Parts: sequence; structure tokens; C-alpha cells
Amino acid sequence: MIYGSNQRWCFIRKPAKVWVVNLRDSLLAVLVALLWGLNFVAIDLGLHAGGHDFPPLLFVAMRFVVVVFPWIFFIRKPDVSWTAIIGVGLFMSAGQFGLLYLAMALGMPAGLASLVLQAQVLLTVLLAAGFLGERPSRRQLAGVVLGVAGLALVAGGRSAVAPLLPLIIVLAAALSWAAGNVVARKAKAASGLGLVVWSGAVVPLPLAILSVLVDGPDTVWQSLAMLQAPTVLSALYTAIFASLVGYGIWNRLLASHPSSAVVPFTLLVPVVGMSAAWLVLAEVPSATELAGGLLLLGGVATAVLTGARVRRQRRGAEPLPDRGAGLGAGDADDDGRLAAADVPRTGAREADVR
Repeated sequence: MIYGSNQRWCFIRKPAKVWVVNLRDSLLAVLVALLWGLNFVAIDLGLHAGGHDFPPLLFVAMRFVVVVFPWIFFIRKPDVSWTAIIGVGLFMSAGQFGLLYLAMALGMPAGLASLVLQAQVLLTVLLAAGFLGERPSRRQLAGVVLGVAGLALVAGGRSAVAPLLPLIIVLAAALSWAAGNVVARKAKAASGLGLVVWSGAVVPLPLAILSVLVDGPDTVWQSLAMLQAPTVLSALYTAIFASLVGYGIWNRLLASHPSSAVVPFTLLVPVVGMSAAWLVLAEVPSATELAGGLLLLGGVATAVLTGARVRRQRRGAEPLPDRGAGLGAGDADDDGRLAAADVPRTGAREADVR
């Protein structure tokens, strides 16, 4: 900050605000990553319990019945339009999980699914630029390019051992999640958990009907009649721990810290997911898939880990606080912006400040 009085210039360097997530909240963020990473193994176990393939769309409908009831009677409707609630429900919940479960039912490995789904961060950058007018930084664009290269490498390695269709469906799930991020970001709901519960009410009936149409009524009724304990436990885990507990903690963290300090913890999700799939399901990615995955994570990291920006001025420089990526699970605005009204006006020339 620079201002002058009586033709004498004073230089005051305001220290940049440094955000540090305390130990407790850091551990909570790691817990969320753990819950979300194990979510993929739980889905796989539930889909293939007892040697029988449970209808994936019906499985998603079951999950969101537990997400919605009875919690919707105790959690107030978020202060957003019904259009936003329906949009989040269709894209972030029905679209994302319907496609994800379908891909895993078709043979997409749980660990690889946890990795490829992180493409939603890169897709959110592009969709936010197109629909919200949020101009991506050069770093974010570089992350998108790096992530696309990683996805291409994963696709190449995958095509050598299995059909590409499940991988394409997971990418469609990531795109649906990204679209849900854009809708939620525009709505700016104060209660993230409320939005999860109320938007979840959009999911069960349409996906149950779609499952009847796709799988047939006989398959649906037979699957419900022969419901396996692992499928029930999987639905409970994904609904209570991954959705309600996970997003409840996550949205509280985003309300307490800037997104740039919280969002990078999501990079742990595929690490947990692939490790758990290796230990529980004996899934071992090929060298090409692993290399592509690391490249994809590098692109995501480049997009969400923003460095300190410095604005050079005529007689000094003032570091600007990091405004964060704000991608993926939330859109909490970063603090530390300096308004022009906060600068004493003395009639002399002042530096441009933010």
C-alpha cells in the first residue's frame, strides 16, 4: 500500500495473509479423503455381493433414499431456488453417481474410477469459464492440458487390457459432477449439507423408474428380494459416511477456510481409493495406467494449488492473498481482499490496490 501526504511518500508493506489449516481441521480433511476414497471399494463390493450383479441405477436410488430420509424432516431447505436444487440433484447426484455405478457395474476398477473421477476438477474450470465467466488462470489452463494428457495415457493403457466404454462413462460422470459444481457455485447455498439432502430427493424415484425400464421389473424385484448384506452395508456406508458425514465435514471446512487451503486435500482421494482397491480387491493398475494417473493428478494439483501472486508497483510491491481454486466440493470465497475504501485518501496519487 502506498500513499502520500504533503508531497512525501510513505511506503507501508502490508503483510500477506497466510492461511494455515490447524491440525484438527487438517485431520478432518484427511478423514473426509479417507471416507471418500473407501467409498469406491464399498460401491464395488455392494454391486457384486454374493456373486450377483445388483442393478446399478437401483443401487444409486437405494443410496439416496438413505441420504434423504429421515434427514429431510430435520434439515431446513437451503435458501436457494428449486431450479438450483433440482439442477444439483440431477447433475451432482443422479448424473454423477448413476454413471459412476453403471461404469463400475460394467467392469471399471474401483481404484481407477477414483482416479479418473478427479477429472471433474479440470472440467469444472472449463465449465465455469463458459457458463459463469470465470476466466481461468494460466496455471489452471496448464493443469487442464496436463490432466488431459494423463487421461489420454490412462485410456491408452486401459484399451490394451479392457474395453474403453466404462472409462468413457466415468468421464461422463466427472462431467456431470462438474456441471453440478457450476450449478451449486451459482446458487451459493449457505447450508452445504442442506443442499446435499434436499437435492438428493431428486434422485430415488427417477433412477428407480429408469432401472425398471433398463433392467426390467423382474430383475428389479428379484434383486430386492435377494438383497445381500454387503449391498445393504454398502448403501449405508455410501449414504451416511460418504455423503452425509463426508460432505457435512467438508462444507464446514470450506466455511472456515479458503478453498485454496482445503480443496488440495481431495488429491488424497484417489491415493486412498487405489490403495484400498489394491488391498481389498487385489486391483493392480498397469504401468501405463499408473503413469497416466500420476500425470492426471499432476494436472489437478496444478489447477488447485495456486501460488502467491505479486503485483509490481512503481515504488514497491504488495503480495496479494491467494484467492484459491474454489473447485470441486465447494465455493467458499477466500478472505483477505483489500477494498479501495480501506485506503486513506489524502489527495495524492495512490497505488492500485485490490
